[in-house]
Amino acid sequence: MAGHTRADDRDFDALLEAIYEGPLETAPWRSLLPLLRKSMDSLAATLILRPPTPEDPGLLLSYPDAAEYELSYQEGYFSLDPFVDLPLGEVMTLEDLVPNDELVKSEFYKQFMEPSGAFHVLGFDTREPDGLEARIRVSRGRDDPAFGEDERALCERLVPHFRRAVQLHARLTRTESERDLFAGAVDRLSMGVIILDERGKVLRMNRVATLLIEGKRGLAVVNGRLRAATADQSVELRRVVERALADRAGGVPTVVQGMRLRESPGGGALNLVARPVPLAEWSEGKACPAVAIFVGDPDDRPEVSLEIVRQLFEFTPAEALLATILARGLTLDEAASELGTSRNTARSHLRAIFSKTGVTRQADLVRLILRSVASLG
Repeated sequence: MAGHTRADDRDFDALLEAIYEGPLETAPWRSLLPLLRKSMDSLAATLILRPPTPEDPGLLLSYPDAAEYELSYQEGYFSLDPFVDLPLGEVMTLEDLVPNDELVKSEFYKQFMEPSGAFHVLGFDTREPDGLEARIRVSRGRDDPAFGEDERALCERLVPHFRRAVQLHARLTRTESERDLFAGAVDRLSMGVIILDERGKVLRMNRVATLLIEGKRGLAVVNGRLRAATADQSVELRRVVERALADRAGGVPTVVQGMRLRESPGGGALNLVARPVPLAEWSEGKACPAVAIFVGDPDDRPEVSLEIVRQLFEFTPAEALLATILARGLTLDEAASELGTSRNTARSHLRAIFSKTGVTRQADLVRLILRSVASLG
């Protein structure tokens, strides 16, 4: 078989590009695997990004796609695999651990490797400091030459780059998970949140802000910029945003600007606050978050989760239901009517609620519930 020589510079550069592009791909390192297979003149190339365990099927990617073998490996054959837990960063072959004459007698070979056509295997393991483990494996058939020094040398050149890329992937994944967590929490807030870039254009909005704008409740987005219901308020809104941008540029991101927005002449009003987003020390890119706009209707009450309220305050189901209705601003009589129960029964539940929460007034109860985390449930 030809091609068992050190990859030329162009091939190596392509491998490096795919390694560092990997953390940005939807399926990490999907583009690396065909290049690795070609460079190693191998039958297949596999990435094990999260090794399987009895509790977790892990995450495997192969080229060419081998969904049937990936699934069978994840469902149990991983426990028979002798080519695991390699010394970190050390390039090894399966034969280094298990002589070929012993391999062919093993259940792992007979039941998994032989049906897949694999015999010779070369690979290495890396582990990111916080625990993310990644394994690279390339395989050849039984009639193919064993992996030699050239293939080992190529893998050894790739190891430090792949290790660094795995660290970047782990950091990006953690950042993305944290961002999604906070974004989910912001979406559950009872106020609208609108993020503007350094030119004052809208970057993102949460669910409440989207509903406010779609409902034409005093705000609109025109050509990517926020506009108010009237021309004079639009001028004031622009000034608020410009002041926030100027404070950010001047390094005073704690200064907050506020205004009231009339939804329509004679209509209700929204409260709006603009807060500069601190400028990152090394940020030079465009479309970075620069100003956070918070918009709230003082008459709106956040929706609270019935089950979370019950768990937080150890209410009975009837008490939790009454408490959530009162949190919407209804009186006790209105709540009793909505529940289809008598005022005395509702009052009895309310006394039990007061006893469990330590408050003595309905207004304090509403404030307690609305300030709890129940709206995040």
